[in-house]
Amino acid sequence: MSTDHQQGRVALGARLRELRTEADLSGRALAGQLGWVQSKVSKLETGRQTPSPADLDAWASATGSPGAAVELRARLRGLETQYRSWNRQLSGGHRERQEAAVLETRRTQVVRAFESARIPGLLQTADYARHMFAAGCEFIGSPRDTEDAVRTRIRRQEALYDAGRRFHFLVWEAALYVTIGPPEVMAAQLDRLVGLLGLDTVDLGIIPLGSAPRRTPAHGFWIYDERLVIVETINAELWLDSPADIALYRKAWDWLAESAVTGHQAHRLIGRAGASLTPR
Repeated sequence: MSTDHQQGRVALGARLRELRTEADLSGRALAGQLGWVQSKVSKLETGRQTPSPADLDAWASATGSPGAAVELRARLRGLETQYRSWNRQLSGGHRERQEAAVLETRRTQVVRAFESARIPGLLQTADYARHMFAAGCEFIGSPRDTEDAVRTRIRRQEALYDAGRRFHFLVWEAALYVTIGPPEVMAAQLDRLVGLLGLDTVDLGIIPLGSAPRRTPAHGFWIYDERLVIVETINAELWLDSPADIALYRKAWDWLAESAVTGHQAHRLIGRAGASLTPR
């Protein structure tokens, strides 16, 4: 969990504690009113647990401050805007998250993305995406809406052919060798990358193995118009919009770009990965 998110949760907990003490209620008394175990009150006040909107409404009412519910919910939305767990985002399946990606891409003129272990979603073939979503469902336990998610991801790719946009992708060479589906799926995906090398709206750089800077980020990230950064982790996405965060990720992207090869050199690395799919 991000430090900023945890600090925000602690601040929200402090506000809850303030409302309780102003109401002259002990933690035990408040828990009794709400029908909760006392440990829940303690965890919420110390920032060790994230409250639900219903928790906040109940807290405001029980402390005699129903008007505070609006403020508390706003604080919670601020936390959720930045830290979006996969379990919550994918509770109804992958399609909804892909729809959000379509909207974000439509309102963006310049996209910069780095991926270390997979092909960026905007460059994936339908079969590659299908295997990615199926693996995600299995790992997270989310509902299987694979075909709807694939269709939405492919629809998002229409933006690649819009002359008014620019897409700059950096992919670590290792991602070309990560097996997503059978060899024929990987071969088609690599062919797709070769085809995109000549697209005038797309710049694709491959970072050769051993050439990335020491401070290479562990997770992929996307920069939208210098106004938003989305960082993907194993359990959540971070949506960062502060100038300091954006500047830091742009610096990371620039460092990575210095190590990348493009054009015929990128073509050669992709071809080498493709050749590794052929049994010897």
